[in-house]
Amino acid sequence: MNRSQLFEQIKKKKSYLCVGLDTDLQKIPKHLLSAADPVFEFNKQIIDATHKYTVAYKPNIAFYEALGPKGWESLQKTLEYIPKDIFTIADAKRGDIGNTSSLYARAFFEQMNFDSITVAPYMGEDSVKPFLDFKNKWVILLAHTSNPGSSDFQLFESNGRKLYEEVIRKSQQWSTPDQLMYVVGATQAEKMQSIRALAPDHFFLVPGIGAQGGDLEMVSKFGMNDHCGLLVNSARAIIYASAEKDFSKRASEEAAKVQQSMEIYLHAFT
Repeated sequence: MNRSQLFEQIKKKKSYLCVGLDTDLQKIPKHLLSAADPVFEFNKQIIDATHKYTVAYKPNIAFYEALGPKGWESLQKTLEYIPKDIFTIADAKRGDIGNTSSLYARAFFEQMNFDSITVAPYMGEDSVKPFLDFKNKWVILLAHTSNPGSSDFQLFESNGRKLYEEVIRKSQQWSTPDQLMYVVGATQAEKMQSIRALAPDHFFLVPGIGAQGGDLEMVSKFGMNDHCGLLVNSARAIIYASAEKDFSKRASEEAAKVQQSMEIYLHAFT
């Protein structure tokens, strides 16, 4: 999916919601555990309930890897079930030496056909470039994340720049806003305006809304550009809105609430 197609979906649905499919067998409703594939059955019902309100789905790969071969099967079935006009994100945080990155890219882009993958930039340009060799596929580079430990390294300052600022500045030499996004945590909303100034045209994937306490209005106010430029992720607050048989109905209601707010912010801030 290219940038214009993604923006068309945002305008069509009046939404920039990304639903995180962080599917945990310990948290899904108990009645699903008797299904042949409980993870896929849960995902299927969540997708059915939320696809009207979302422009992206983001499976967190660790939740599937932890289940071994069965988990990979559940992930592939989930990907095949997601409507083709919805952007898909492999939240895999890969990043290794060049030839290894090339194989990761082939796995997620050719074998599984994700639209994008999250990538850790710590090993530098040659570890990221292989992911950028695929047409209409995206790299979503970790920049300033929402976890408490983000300050351990990301705020390290040298020559007047923080490390996350240098990541954003340097990586723009590797690709364009048509193929490169950045992860910017919602709990960093107070920094969103300065981060947007560093990358005025790029999309940001913004985790941390909902259960992690991020402020959607502030993220939208300071993070939007003239083509929206945001994919705001919510996982637990939507997919685990209920642990009972009404879980999909509740997920739909929660997704609809977020979309309704997003429609207001799209009108106000673009």
